[in-house]
Amino acid sequence: MPSPRSQQMARYVRRAYPIVLAAYERWQSLSPEEKERYIARARAAGERGRRVIERRRRGGGGDAGGGPFRRG
Repeated sequence: MPSPRSQQMARYVRRAYPIVLAAYERWQSLSPEEKERYIARARAAGERGRRVIERRRRGGGGDAGGGPFRRG
């Protein structure tokens, strides 16, 4: 008898599989130029995230612009 955790994981895999497959097929259909654009955007987003984390580690606080959840 499978454990509850493995049953839960199997349920998640069954739910995620169509989404992952659609994303893979979409990626395969992109032109090389479009793929390069996506990769560049992902790298830029990762770099922004690393900068924010580094600022917070040094005590610089969060986003200087405030963002959508700014108080005050």
